[in-house]
Amino acid sequence: MSATPYVTVSCAVSLDGYLDTARPPKLALSNAADFDRVDEVRAQSDVILVGARTVRRDNPRLLVRSPERQDRREAAGRCRTPWKATVTATGELDPGANFFTLGETVKLVYCPRSARTRIVDRLGDAATVVPLGDHPRMADLLDDLGERGVRRLMVEGGGTTLTQFLTEGLADELQLAVAPFFVGDPTAPRFVGDGPFPWTTDHRATLVEARPIGDVVLLRYALSDRFGGDP
Repeated sequence: MSATPYVTVSCAVSLDGYLDTARPPKLALSNAADFDRVDEVRAQSDVILVGARTVRRDNPRLLVRSPERQDRREAAGRCRTPWKATVTATGELDPGANFFTLGETVKLVYCPRSARTRIVDRLGDAATVVPLGDHPRMADLLDDLGERGVRRLMVEGGGTTLTQFLTEGLADELQLAVAPFFVGDPTAPRFVGDGPFPWTTDHRATLVEARPIGDVVLLRYALSDRFGGDP
């Protein structure tokens, strides 16, 4: 059996727990120094994962931006920027999106078995389409990544994907950057949805770091006994 990848859940939220506003443009929750910190976490990762809704809504690039970090990865025999992965139920993805067109790296699209042919026809050679049974589960996705040799996975969103990893107890650490303002819109996307989270008043997550980065505060939580280790 291949080792399960170490999972870092990373996102930025407003003071009232929102990931974004309800309408474009994309809300910048972080600052330049924290974006640079996130770039380092990306550089240490093998794969960056976001949900398909995030690909459609935000059109993220999901690249390591620093040339020095890219050089470091290349010197270690790795591609200059991590693989990208997304999960879709419908296959409604644009092959012209930044996810597919930017970065000389592997792109993986996980989907239900029944949708594979349709998605392959839609995306062509823009990505490798991987079916995961009738209803893709994040645990199955991790197993597949482990079999591909992935050791570190960074999960960046959106709310549905974050909720799945956290409610299923699949994350090893949570990195949460808190911005100094409110969104205050119930129609905007929240950090997580409802669900049976393992961390409750009787089982509190372990805070291992609280650090100001300019006007943003970084909170790091250990969510498993693998925290900080090498998988």
